[in-house]
Amino acid sequence: MSTKMVFLTRKGYEKLKKELQFLKTVRRREILKQLAKARMHGDISENAEYDATTEAQALLEMKISR
Repeated sequence: MSTKMVFLTRKGYEKLKKELQFLKTVRRREILKQLAKARMHGDISENAEYDATTEAQALLEMKISR
C-alpha cells in the first residue's frame, strides 16, 4: 500500500478526528446491539439480518482502520 501525503486544515483534522471517535464508540455499539438482536432470531446460517450486520461491521472496521 502506498502512502500518500494529505494536507488538512485544523478544521478538517478536527472533523475527521470527531468522525473517527463516533465510529469507534457510538457506531460500534449500534452494530453490536444489532448483531445481538440478529442472533436471537435463531440459526445464523440462514439469517439475512445477521449477514447484513456482519457485513456492516466489516465495512465499519475497514473505515476505522484507514
